[in-house]
Amino acid sequence: MNRDQSPAMLRLAAASMAGTAIEFYDFFTYGTAAALVLGRLFFPTASPLMGTLAAFATFGIGFIARPLGSMLFGHIGDRLGRRPVLISSLLLTGAATVAVGLLPTYHDAGPAAPLLLVGLRFLQGLGLGGEWGGAMLITAEHAPAHRRALWSSFPQTGPTIGFLLANGIALALSVTLDRAQFLDWGWRVPFWVAGLLAVAGLLLRSRLEETPDFRALAAGEARASLPLAEVVRDHWRLVLLTAGALSFGYAVFYTVTTWSLAYGSEHLGVDRTVLLVCIMVAVTASGLATPLVALAADRLGRRPLCLAGCVAVALWMFPLVGLLHTGRPALMLLGFVVAMLAFVITFGVVGAYLPELYEARVRCTGAAVGYNLAGVLGGAVTPLVATAAARGDGTPWGVAVYLTGMALLSLGCFLLLPETRPAVAVRPAADPSPA
Repeated sequence: MNRDQSPAMLRLAAASMAGTAIEFYDFFTYGTAAALVLGRLFFPTASPLMGTLAAFATFGIGFIARPLGSMLFGHIGDRLGRRPVLISSLLLTGAATVAVGLLPTYHDAGPAAPLLLVGLRFLQGLGLGGEWGGAMLITAEHAPAHRRALWSSFPQTGPTIGFLLANGIALALSVTLDRAQFLDWGWRVPFWVAGLLAVAGLLLRSRLEETPDFRALAAGEARASLPLAEVVRDHWRLVLLTAGALSFGYAVFYTVTTWSLAYGSEHLGVDRTVLLVCIMVAVTASGLATPLVALAADRLGRRPLCLAGCVAVALWMFPLVGLLHTGRPALMLLGFVVAMLAFVITFGVVGAYLPELYEARVRCTGAAVGYNLAGVLGGAVTPLVATAAARGDGTPWGVAVYLTGMALLSLGCFLLLPETRPAVAVRPAADPSPA
């Protein structure tokens, strides 16, 4: 049996995917709450617009913390191993998420409440900053070269599962509770659930083995003594290019999943349940497409698909905003689904592409910092920019201009990056064993 068909590889990829889903569930739970209730509960003295902006600002704090988490956990991953990163990052993110669900609101604690909220969101982002690098490397470094993109798509679908779980719980609460109940205690439930999920994730990850690449580094005493310093000195251009290349994907994802939820419910008067269903269908479509894109990347290469994703997003942003502004569920759904499929043409590939761009001794730090710095450029700023650009009663074309510009910026960065598909991916060696 080939290595990529072995039950051990399947168990490893599934455990990595489950852990990523749990960590991103924690992160997305906050995003949904920011769009629906946090402005009112933690910034009640502001106007509705300013309250929403303040809630999205705390949402952005998590993205700012993610590159710092990449530096911290990247050092652990490159010095001590990929496996310790998976355990420690999950513990930190899970604990911070549960704590958000226990926070007093502004009514109970005054100005201390939003300050505590900001601090916990920072810790949440810090933990997630280490998650992606650890989860991707534990899979990519175990996977055979000619199927690396496919196996790396498992943890890359984790965010989709985490998002659906977070929003599925929010949707169930929205349907079963009235608005007063949801504002009083219902919004806290998804944060409490994070504690149970974290325990399950720890049980899964405790059984994973260290990667062959790191074991080889440790055996040969080839580990970087200061991985971050080495990345800054020798790979700073690569980090900036990967951050710029991936920033458009964050912008599109959080426009669809976070900003449109707030815009549709507050400005267009669309029921939040309808919006959640439309968004969840679109995210599901992107999750189902991820392994198909990864298979194509193993055959055609990483860079061509990344370029195609940027072009597809650039062409769809004006139709997306126009369809959203109609307020008609069927048209909004069409806009969301096509946008998410365009997004995943690129993001279904990066689980293999980024690790291949960096040498093994600094891979955990370099790949994770580039990936999470893109989150600052595309994810932290986008809800704020989009909310400000959508002021007034007209169609928010400024949002489309911003997103199209982000896609073109990313296209330029990808054009400057090399192809990394291993030569073995073109024509795998024949199995010497008899049939």
